[in-house]
Parts: sequence; structure tokens; C-alpha cells
Amino acid sequence: MKIQRIDDHRWRIERSGQMRVPGIVYATAAMLDQLQQEEALQQVANVATLPGIVEASLAMPDIHWGYGFPIGGVAAFDWQNGVVSPGGVGYDINCGVRLATTGLVYDDIRDRGRELVEALFRHVPSGVGSTGSVKLGPKEEKKVLARGSRWAVQQGFGTDDDLRHTEDGGCLPGADPELISARALERGSRQLGTLGSGNHFLEVGLVEEIYQPAAADAFGLHEGQVTVLLHSGSRGLGYQVCDDFLAVMRKHVQTLGIQLPDRQLACAYIQSEAGQRYLAAMACAANYAYANRQILLHRSREVFEQTLRISPRALDMRLVYDVCHNIAKKEQHLVQGRQQWLCVHRKGATRAFGPGQPAVPEDYREVGQPILIPGDMGTASYVLVGTQRAMEETFGSTCHGAGRVLSRKAALKRAKGRAIHRELEDKGVLVRWTGRGTLAEEMPEAYKDVSMVVEVVHAAGIARKVARLRPLLVVKG
Repeated sequence: MKIQRIDDHRWRIERSGQMRVPGIVYATAAMLDQLQQEEALQQVANVATLPGIVEASLAMPDIHWGYGFPIGGVAAFDWQNGVVSPGGVGYDINCGVRLATTGLVYDDIRDRGRELVEALFRHVPSGVGSTGSVKLGPKEEKKVLARGSRWAVQQGFGTDDDLRHTEDGGCLPGADPELISARALERGSRQLGTLGSGNHFLEVGLVEEIYQPAAADAFGLHEGQVTVLLHSGSRGLGYQVCDDFLAVMRKHVQTLGIQLPDRQLACAYIQSEAGQRYLAAMACAANYAYANRQILLHRSREVFEQTLRISPRALDMRLVYDVCHNIAKKEQHLVQGRQQWLCVHRKGATRAFGPGQPAVPEDYREVGQPILIPGDMGTASYVLVGTQRAMEETFGSTCHGAGRVLSRKAALKRAKGRAIHRELEDKGVLVRWTGRGTLAEEMPEAYKDVSMVVEVVHAAGIARKVARLRPLLVVKG
């Protein structure tokens, strides 16, 4: 694999073999050295072999190995002649992050932190197979799949303002609930309003630093403010949708005569029946995830009000934005001087639309779309804003988090004999968790330095830093 340096933060994987386009990796030299010891760069090159891919196979600085596509990968395919691949979306369809501000400052919760984290842990279900208070029959569940966050708001879980500040308005179009298997519906029937496990979390934080005052003001952020950040997705339903359609795609792709360097890249042409069915089912899972995060935010509001014994007006919890990480979307972008309809796969990557884009909420349109980049439990998370350069270089995309450097098995081994929760408490972070090995698997050392990841996309100009958030209270699955 021949890799050429473009500048301090961009590298080109030159075309070779079956590659139709080059690969572009956003990273520092040190990051690239580490990546060359792994398989993720080969996955970038593999994606570049797929039919209909345009411009380049892209990788963000949080890149690591994934199923078929690397996590941290972005690839766009011509809508008429390209393919869609479940591996380019991932198992946790529309895994995403939601940030809310409050009218509180640190002194308002300083002496109530332990009480608040315990209450959040009790009332926001988390962990493998966790179930929530929202039980769905088949007919009602299909309404969730069709309407997303709109269904949740109609049921009293939040407000129309929440919808306005959610990507896609909280509802990805084109969903067809009749395509969802009985097994997927069963898995989703009791998991709405739950965090899940692994790297999913609910975090109460503090705005520690503002970098871009104009954007921060537009987003309603100021130093010393208490925030709520949550990360969850489509739970077992989304996993099952991916699994179901991978089984279909593996057989289907054998009829197309496409030479795949990796069977995990199973795909279908977008305009084929198999491609259209996957996109419609994926939209259902995406809408389930939007509704899930909407309910989680509403539950968090209720916990704050009840625990701190304050009114909704005093709490003033407002949604800044909700972004999805694992998705394939029909979008129009400028390609070689002309507008072209594409299917943009973002797997472990965030949409980063710049100023003036119609898809950005009107009150943010002048500055650009908010981008939410969670770090690990012990360091920081970031708010960034989309840029015009991202529109020109990355199909309006950027990184999504810190990115793993240790496998879960390796993290468990390194954490043996340590009390991770005590280490976090020494850093001023109170944490509650469900899974036996969760804290070990998700300890800070298991991830890249999020500040370095963010610095790469900031320096490269595909996103700009707006604010840094310091964690105070964390609930993990």
C-alpha cells in the first residue's frame, strides 16, 4: 500500500489493484504510524473498490477496524449507478449523540452529584438487554419506525423544539415498517427509552472552555454551564435489521459479478430491489434510534426536576442538537464541478454541514451545523461546527469520537486489579454502571486522546472547535 503525505493532517492511499478511487486519511504522522500496524487502512482501500464510489474512500482520525468498512469511514456512491452496503452503516444503525444545555451552573449540583447520578441510573435503564417503561405492541412499534422522534413528542416525550434541533427532524424519510422482521420487532418492543451497553452513556458535564464565541452563542453555550450529553442508538432492533439484511446481501452480491476483496463488503446496487429494501428498513431502525434518544432526554429532564426539586423553567433544559453516526443518506453534493445525488455512508462519522446549508436548522444556519464529539469518561467531550471545507472535501462529514485503541479484551486485561471507578472519582467524575466489565472495557486508556482527534479535524478545516465539556457524572451500560 503506497501512502503519500498531502499535508500535516491528510494522507493519500494511492490507487492500486481493484481500487476505483484513492483513499484519503485524516491523521497526524503519529496516528498514521499506529494505523499502519492495524487493518483499518486496508479496509479504506477495500471500500475504494466498490462500484459507483466517487472522489475517494475517506477515513477520519478516530478510524479503527470495523465490519467491512472501518469505523470512522466515509464513502459516497452515485445514486443511480452505485451500491449501498450494510457494512458501511454498521450494526448499531443511527447510533448517535444528543446534547442539551441547562440553566444550571456547577454550584447548583456541586453537593447533589451523587444523588443525581444515582437517580439517573435508576430511572434511565442501561445495560445489555435492558428494558424501559415504554412497552410497544406491533402496531404502535411500527408507528415509531415510521415517525421517529415525532412519535415520541406526540406521546408527550418532549417538545417540537426538540424536533427542530434533531438531524432529519428526528425522522428519516422512506421508512417501510413492513420490511422489519418479526425477530427485529420483538427485540425492539421493550427497549425503547434505554441506553444499552458498551460505549453508550449518559453524561452530565460542564462547559469548560469556549473557542468560538459566535457559534457558542448561537448554540446557547456558555462557560460554567451544566450540560447533558447522551449516546445511544437503535438497540437490538437495529442490530437485527443489519443482521437480517447482511444475510440477504451476501447471497445477492454473488449474482452481480462484483469482485469483493472482503465478503463483509456485501452490497446491492442502490436502485435494485434489494438496495431499496435495505434503505427503507435502515430508515426504520434510524427512526427507532431517534425516538429512543428523544425519550432518554425527556427522562433525564424529569430526573433533574424531581431530584433537584426545581421547575422546568428553572431547569431550562434545551436540546442543542442530535447527530447520527451510523447511516447512509441520499444527499446532493458538488462532484467535479456539478451537483450530483449520492448515497453517503457515514460509519462512525458525523455529518458536518457548513453555513448556509438548508438542512441546518434555521437558527444555526448562519454559523453551521453543531457537531458533537464525545470523548472517554475521564477527559472531555467537544462541540464543533461544520464548515464549507467539509462540504467540498468530505461530503460534509467529520469524526465522531475518540476511537478505540484497545480491544475490549485488551482493556479488560489492562484493568485487572484496578478500581476504575475510584480512578475516575479521583479525577472528579462520579460514575454508575451496569455491566460487570463495562468500566474496564470503556476505561479512558481504551480510547485515543479525543483532544488530538478533534485537533486534526479542526486543523484540517473540516470542522471547527466551539466548546470543550468536562464530565462530572456518568451513567454507563
